[in-house]
Amino acid sequence: MAKAIADQKAGEAATAAVSSLEFHVYGPRNLPNTSWRDLLASSWKNPNYRRMVIACFIQGAYLLELDRQEKRDERTGLAPQWWRPFKYRLLRPLVDERDGSIYGAVLEWDHQAALSDYIPFRPARAPVAVVALRGTLLRAPTFRRDVVDDLRFLAWDSLKGSVRFPGALVALRDVARRFGAGNVCVGGHSLGAGFALQVGKALAKEGANVECHVFNPPSVSLAMSLRGLGETAGELWGRARGWIPFTGSQPAPDTTGGNSESEAMASLAQAGMGRWLPYLYINTNDYICCRYTSDAAGGAATVAVDNRGSGGNGAGKAEVATMVVVSKGPTKFLAAHGLEQWWADDVELQVVLSDSKLIGRQLRSLYAAPTATPVAQR
Repeated sequence: MAKAIADQKAGEAATAAVSSLEFHVYGPRNLPNTSWRDLLASSWKNPNYRRMVIACFIQGAYLLELDRQEKRDERTGLAPQWWRPFKYRLLRPLVDERDGSIYGAVLEWDHQAALSDYIPFRPARAPVAVVALRGTLLRAPTFRRDVVDDLRFLAWDSLKGSVRFPGALVALRDVARRFGAGNVCVGGHSLGAGFALQVGKALAKEGANVECHVFNPPSVSLAMSLRGLGETAGELWGRARGWIPFTGSQPAPDTTGGNSESEAMASLAQAGMGRWLPYLYINTNDYICCRYTSDAAGGAATVAVDNRGSGGNGAGKAEVATMVVVSKGPTKFLAAHGLEQWWADDVELQVVLSDSKLIGRQLRSLYAAPTATPVAQR
């Protein structure tokens, strides 16, 4: 009898946990109704709407892994609830082949579902495809792989050594080639934001600039923190991080049948949108991402870095990112690091008036003037 009661309570707790993650319970409120007026004006032109929807897609990526762990199928799964209202479908999950865990999702505009609701075309600025990357899940099936990548970023200030990096890059590259970079978006939260920022930068170096939205991206890096503490500290840190091997990833394979890497880069460059300008969403009460604003000095409404090169004489600045900061919202760490705040109705945001050295340092290599090649003496 006692066992039956315990089982019943456990079942009720599990049901309550599931229901609390359902879209109609946990998701955004006051979604605009789709109408002809909305199709012509397009909610996707509103930056707040875009932020909210991309955050919902990332929540869907989290739930894909939780659905897998709880053995929920397509009919009972929670994840589809987070993209279906926006007329998207799952193109494919991103799976870590080592343990079968899902660390991301590739979503595509669902034309059939849109037609069934009398939406004859995709609204203006709505992406054709979105790559959504989740952050760390403190659950046994994937805890180890997630935390190793967290430690990798902490030690090396990079995620390129992760086996998930080439998988995410290949997925992003494939949809950029298929639909055009201007019709593709990548987004991530926490650890996933770190991946999104780095794969987006890697693709930008190939000439394809996809829209990039990163929520609470990691900024805490021991490698960066100890860099300025002198030669002895750097040497000691070099020995310590040897315990966390970088294990550099192999170049992401070309899965589209191109004849050469140069042809692939050329085809991507034709689909590019100009300068790559990621969007960063920061809560200063989240110590994981707060360094993006803590090292800033007053300046323009967009984050800027000197683009003059070592020999430039001008004083011009160039935008390299747009940073949105919570001005009124969660103040306790767990809530400040959470994804829910980015679709909440009561959060107040502002475009930060600062010049972040951190994002400038991370993206400077994209826009630095090329160094002159010395001419061989004869």
